[in-house]
Amino acid sequence: MKVFASLPASDIDRARKWYSDKLGLEPYDTSEDGSLYYEIDGSRFLVYPSQFAGTNQATAAGLVVDSFDSAKEDLSAKGVVFEDYDFGEDFRTENGVLTLPDGSRGAWFKDSEGNILGLAEDPRL
Repeated sequence: MKVFASLPASDIDRARKWYSDKLGLEPYDTSEDGSLYYEIDGSRFLVYPSQFAGTNQATAAGLVVDSFDSAKEDLSAKGVVFEDYDFGEDFRTENGVLTLPDGSRGAWFKDSEGNILGLAEDPRL
């Protein structure tokens, strides 16, 4: 069994450009409806045309990286804006970063379509 993330896009051309410019990704395949198929280190995800893009208010997909600081810095340099959240004492970002009691960190940003993507350095994965 494998997990396959699906991310909606109201403007598939804009989404393709964003994933190329910001994440350095190019689709390995496309379909007739314009859907874009991507792969990162053996994990695949789909960006597909949908009128419901950006309506999910939770993390749609997460990117696990080896070096949180360098990945966040690289994305910031490419114009990615990290979100700040304050859901109380146990979940509050500072300068776009959530630091958990165990020292692990996370950050969230939106793609061109309003989908919330997470960035994490997780030693468990």
